[in-house]
Amino acid sequence: MAFKLAISLVSLALSAAAVPSDSRRVTCSKGRTVSNSQCCIWYDVLDDIQANLFDGGECGEEVHESLRLTFHDAIGFSPKLSREGKFGGGGADGSIMAHAEIETNFRELKYLTQIYHIIIHSPDANNGVDDIVEAQRPFAIKHKVSFGDFIQFAGAVGVSNCAGGPHLQFLAGRSNDSRPSPDLLVPEPSDSVDTIIARMGDAGFSPNEIVDSSLPIQLPLKIMLTPLFPLGTPFDSTPSDFDTNFFIETLLVGSIVPGNGTNVGQVLSPLAGEFRLQSDANIARDPRTACEWQSFVNNQKLMVSKFETVMKKMAVLGQNPGHLTDCSEVIPVPSRPLTKKPSLPAGKKLSDIQAACKATPFPSLTADAGPQTSIPAV
Repeated sequence: MAFKLAISLVSLALSAAAVPSDSRRVTCSKGRTVSNSQCCIWYDVLDDIQANLFDGGECGEEVHESLRLTFHDAIGFSPKLSREGKFGGGGADGSIMAHAEIETNFRELKYLTQIYHIIIHSPDANNGVDDIVEAQRPFAIKHKVSFGDFIQFAGAVGVSNCAGGPHLQFLAGRSNDSRPSPDLLVPEPSDSVDTIIARMGDAGFSPNEIVDSSLPIQLPLKIMLTPLFPLGTPFDSTPSDFDTNFFIETLLVGSIVPGNGTNVGQVLSPLAGEFRLQSDANIARDPRTACEWQSFVNNQKLMVSKFETVMKKMAVLGQNPGHLTDCSEVIPVPSRPLTKKPSLPAGKKLSDIQAACKATPFPSLTADAGPQTSIPAV
């Protein structure tokens, strides 16, 4: 979860020209071809993780946690600390895997685990980010690829399995040398919007880009608040789809606690079985971010496009893209379409929406038919 500060983040993002590819196609395993021979190894990694990490190409828990890990590895990057003469982190360099004994015990990650105990397979309440780190590590070692590359590759491959998912860029060639990221760089659910904007701004992201990048850390998560919550309590009603329901449902008036009491970083939810983070609720309603949030409500294509753009930036924090090789062609093109248009959950109406964007009216949505929506654990 670290980055090396050699060039400013903005210039890195704007000048992200990867290493030029070979002029002729190169044949890899199973007759597949790439533009650059350095990308062949990633087809072998692809086959392995789709079969043995992602359960045959499913959009399940390991996918959700892999996508989240791309953020946690990358966001440990602070130009502000560097200007103060301190180590500001190396960004998307795999340090969260290389130095897991340090970084997975950071206050923010222990705090998140304590609040909602991210689960892969085990009901052990101590399991958190370290689970997906240890699940991924053997694959990186087996295929002799860097931890930083593997984390970003696994996130990009995994989310391509989800209905409506994006096609993320993947640049390979990160060094496996890293230092532990500084602590206190991951935003917490109980942080104010001001604090989150300041922290993400330090890493180079605008308020709108905070909304654009909310998906890897919120939309895919399945949570469990042991013993307060069922295993797999989701943030929206369609946790395995890359749709806009998260942006709709976060704006609904909250009235339910999906457990036996609110916890730090948690606020009232609009639906039985759904969990809502305080930070999500506040960002959705803050005047600096509300219009960007609302723009995704009925525009999944825009949401995916913005997500692809911001993740292209996130994945190379602390890296020099000019020293990396573009292997994006190895990432599967998502083929599972969404089967449902944006709508309100059954039992809800537009008057339940707390629209906060003053510049444009809230889109007209109809409610699903049937009884009041209740979300089962996943």
